[in-house]
Amino acid sequence: MSSKVYFTDMTTDSRKNLFDKTGQLAEKAGLCDLVETKDLVAIKVHFGELGNIAYVPPPIIRVIVEMVKEKGGKPFLTDANTLYGGKRHNAVDHIETALKNGFAYETVGAPIVIADGLKGADFVNVAVEGKHFESVKISSAVHHADAIIAISHVKGHELFGFGGALKNIGMGCGSPGGKQIMHSDLIPKVKEEKCTACGVCIERCPENAIDRVKDNKAFINDELCISCGECVAFCPSRAIPINWKTDETVIQEKTAEYARGVLNRKKGKSSFINFVMNVTPDCDCAPWNDLPIVPDLGILASLDPVAIDQASLDLVNRAPVIMNSVLDGQKDTEDKFRAVHNQDTSYILKHGEKIGLGQRKYDLESLWLRQNYKEGE
Repeated sequence: MSSKVYFTDMTTDSRKNLFDKTGQLAEKAGLCDLVETKDLVAIKVHFGELGNIAYVPPPIIRVIVEMVKEKGGKPFLTDANTLYGGKRHNAVDHIETALKNGFAYETVGAPIVIADGLKGADFVNVAVEGKHFESVKISSAVHHADAIIAISHVKGHELFGFGGALKNIGMGCGSPGGKQIMHSDLIPKVKEEKCTACGVCIERCPENAIDRVKDNKAFINDELCISCGECVAFCPSRAIPINWKTDETVIQEKTAEYARGVLNRKKGKSSFINFVMNVTPDCDCAPWNDLPIVPDLGILASLDPVAIDQASLDLVNRAPVIMNSVLDGQKDTEDKFRAVHNQDTSYILKHGEKIGLGQRKYDLESLWLRQNYKEGE
């Protein structure tokens, strides 16, 4: 058995523009068939960091929004706050960044709901009983939504090799504290010179592992700490620094388990669309976007997040390298994202398949390719 993945390329003409192809592909794949009347539908997107314009364009996202509305659903665009202190670290900055990047209601036709609230504290502990986690911290708005449609931009990533649907929902829907424990297994430490003795970390710690010591500075008890990441995420003076130290296998497997936490209560109520365009070397979280490493290849849609990511990887690896990109001169490389970041991209797919998120084997149905256009099609 294999999962169905639908594909169309980026070619258009007077009969079919990119909006037409996106909508027809989504319809063919049944992306919105999961929507019932009055369903609150989370459309998981990436709003892009300021300075980066490689994210999926808002007018294209509106196509999916309108399809959800036609089914009687109530769509909202969503993403969770970041762990790092960029322009999307809290809901106010996050929404302002989204608006500056073009995600206004007038353009997309749906409101923005930051999934984990004002400062990232709104999450639900969801049982997954995985290899790395018994439970995961899933942003509340995503967890309580009736359905989810993940719109993902396929691009490179320094820790994952690449980002697609699984990273979009796994890392993307975790709370900041959840993001910290995905990134590191190390117990956090307080930098005393930065600590202002405000007590926020003490209030947030679920294990009472933090106390005040000399000069009222915070101190973390290693024996009680469970590395939940809450103190890291909420310290206002950044006195408990983010620890990015991780192993590529572990972070990818952890992210797959977070994706499972997102999808556990949405069986038959989740779908995925990947845009393999502007395939930049780095994530949309970077405040820049370098030249794409391959040409714009197309759009994929599926009900299987593992299969759609595997198909996206295969498309990229078969494509020619763009001149002057970071891969210029490596035209024969078989694994393009590994050539960029020296990361094995397969761990998240293998673990995702192992824990029941989908399968890597897929059946690709190509639609509306230029060479196949027929009069009236």
